[in-house]
This record gives sequence, structure tokens and C-alpha cells, in this order.
Amino acid sequence: MASSRAELLEIFQKTATEVVEKSFAHVEEGTVISELGIDSLGMLEIVGSMERQLKIQIPDDQLAGINTIRDLIEVVAKRQLVLEAK
Repeated sequence: MASSRAELLEIFQKTATEVVEKSFAHVEEGTVISELGIDSLGMLEIVGSMERQLKIQIPDDQLAGINTIRDLIEVVAKRQLVLEAK
């Protein structure tokens, strides 16, 4: 079952907090990820963790245009819908 946007935001917040060891409870969908001090390696760790938690796989080419948390949530939500359709 696909997660709601609020659930996906919460998963991002918790995962980012674990990976970067800094609280991200305040971030919103419109937040630009680079402004959070998360580097590309940290972002890969966050995405990998979210993939494992949600049992999805995000193709690398879909990660290229992610700038905001909203962008990431949309990619994750689309992957969940693709898997549900199978």
C-alpha cells in the first residue's frame, strides 16, 4: 500500500536525522535539500534507507533532478504506485 505524503515526509525526516545525526523534524516538502547540509553521499544513504523501509527501488536516472524534499517524495510515491500496479 502506498504511503501518504505526510508519511513519506516523516520517513524522510527520521531517516535524514539518523544518517546526518542532526534533527530534521522541522523540514517541510518545499525545503531545498542542499540547504540542509546533506551532501550527495548522505543523500544516497537516505534514499537507500527509504528504499529498504518502503521495499521499493528508485532508478538512478530518477534521482538526478531531485532538489527539494517534495521532489524526492514525488519520486518515491510514483515508485510505490508502479509496484502496486504490478
